[in-house]
Amino acid sequence: MMKKLVIYIFLLCAAIAARAEQTRFTMSAPSAVEMGQQFRLSFQLNDRGTNLQLPPGLSDNFQILGGPSIGQSSTRITDINGKTTSEVTFSYIYILRAKAEGTFEIRPGSIEVNGKVFESNKLSIQVVKAQSQPSQQQATPGQTPEGGTQNINLDKDNLFVRVDLSKRNVYRGEQIIATVKLYVNPNVPVHGFDEVNLPTYEGFYTQDIDIPQQINFTREVYNDKIYQVGTLKKTILFPQQNGRLTIEPFSMALLIRQRVKARSFFDDFFDNYRTVRARVTSDAVSVNVKDLPTEPANFMGGVGNFNVSSEISSTDVTTNDAVTLTMKISGNGNIRLVRSPELELPSDFEVYDPRATDNVQANDNGVSGNKTIEYLFQPRFEGDYEIPPIKFAYFNPATGKYVTKSTEAYTLHVEKGTEEQSTTVISSRRKEDLQLIGQDIRFIKQGKPMLQVKGHTFYGSTIFYLIYLITAVLFVVLYFVYRKKARENANIALVRNKKASRVAVKRLKAAAGYMKQNNNEAFHDAILKAFWGYLSDKLGIPVADLNRENAVAKLKDRNVADEVIKDFEEVVDQCEFARYAPVGGSEARHDLYKKAETTMSRFEKQIKR
Repeated sequence: MMKKLVIYIFLLCAAIAARAEQTRFTMSAPSAVEMGQQFRLSFQLNDRGTNLQLPPGLSDNFQILGGPSIGQSSTRITDINGKTTSEVTFSYIYILRAKAEGTFEIRPGSIEVNGKVFESNKLSIQVVKAQSQPSQQQATPGQTPEGGTQNINLDKDNLFVRVDLSKRNVYRGEQIIATVKLYVNPNVPVHGFDEVNLPTYEGFYTQDIDIPQQINFTREVYNDKIYQVGTLKKTILFPQQNGRLTIEPFSMALLIRQRVKARSFFDDFFDNYRTVRARVTSDAVSVNVKDLPTEPANFMGGVGNFNVSSEISSTDVTTNDAVTLTMKISGNGNIRLVRSPELELPSDFEVYDPRATDNVQANDNGVSGNKTIEYLFQPRFEGDYEIPPIKFAYFNPATGKYVTKSTEAYTLHVEKGTEEQSTTVISSRRKEDLQLIGQDIRFIKQGKPMLQVKGHTFYGSTIFYLIYLITAVLFVVLYFVYRKKARENANIALVRNKKASRVAVKRLKAAAGYMKQNNNEAFHDAILKAFWGYLSDKLGIPVADLNRENAVAKLKDRNVADEVIKDFEEVVDQCEFARYAPVGGSEARHDLYKKAETTMSRFEKQIKR
């Protein structure tokens, strides 16, 4: 009985403790407000409470205008197992107004839940001088202020961008966090972005910090004014040059939604807005970069705060076994730019180039992570060897001094391997790193090798000069052919003369298609276009000036036979007559097409170019 009572008491205490851990009581308010402006002080509780006590000393700096206004909301929560529960949240809202300018800390408030007192978090509120009428409703960027008929001036006091640097005076290689911020007057409704050109940071090695794609605006005081501030980009900068480095100005365009003044009686019943494009340009920002002091021998370019560690794959090996010594450099700073320290080994070792990999993360605290360096080597002879420690020096900008750290030393015991082991090929490395040990003498090649007279080369031989001569002749021939083609192409009339036959053939083929479709008008029209286009190109007469009389005269000047000219006139007469008074059928069109084709062929043979 006593045992059960103890268990019940234990379970009851555990349930009470669990409920206490789940109870959340938070306080929230704007981080910055204007003098004379009303704002909300809110308390959120996820349980039913009593006896709410405001933070001590709240009335000393703030006037309580109203409250508490109590509200209740319900949220449905589904856990992993599919069980749905409902959480009720109670809100207590007070309306406050600041009495004086300055930065004030609001101490935690308290409330009772089931006889136990819970305290909220504390807040800090900055009060600045009044910038707008207290009664004017403030708007978050992306929303339109209601009831306002005047638009805010889109000047640099109400809308601008800037690069906020965590440091302005640094050492070369020291990291700087650069934040690109957009500052907007709370009354300016930003509707979107256009032509965003962010800084390029010339002279710096950069590492971007991941931020949400959706820009979240928060209140911030800048030059004693309250702005809605959105972070556009965060980047970690590592200056690579000494002296003054300047981040050049950059620009972007914002889409601002402005209310249009009513121009008629009916406009008063509707909200009329227009979207205007406002371009904002940042100011140039300079960073003073100091040179590093005289570098020690083991400095590998590291600037920050680092630690080193190491491990070896084995300390008991045989000759020509592969040994891997792994060094890890971890900490905060320019890890990606750190060079691999040198491992000094006795000459009895076959040493390969070290291979480095890094694993870093970038956040608001800078770049941190580690760089792993693998040193691969092979002992060639048996014995006991001392693997010396690897010394690593880095510069700590916080102290302005170099710090040298080293890995531990290892004793390597090497025994003589068997003959099979002596020809081991290391397969764990890249192909270009492989070397075959123990085969210093090459085998004699068997078979019938291709032999060549010593000192004999292709250069200067007969075949060489013959190929050279043929190439030169071919170049000259191609040159003159190209020149001839260029001259011909420059003569437009000559080009049209050469292409006349091909163009006419294409048009006659189009007429043949119409003939198959029994399209009488299109058929005769295509034959006429073929002849007039051919004669225009061939005789050099513009189509607008071409008629039967001057075409016949030009054909006679070119010594074309009279019977061919007569056939041409008959074809033209028949086409023109058939377009307006169709006669005959498919057989007549076929005969006309054959006659036109024959006449065109005879033209091509008799007209001299």
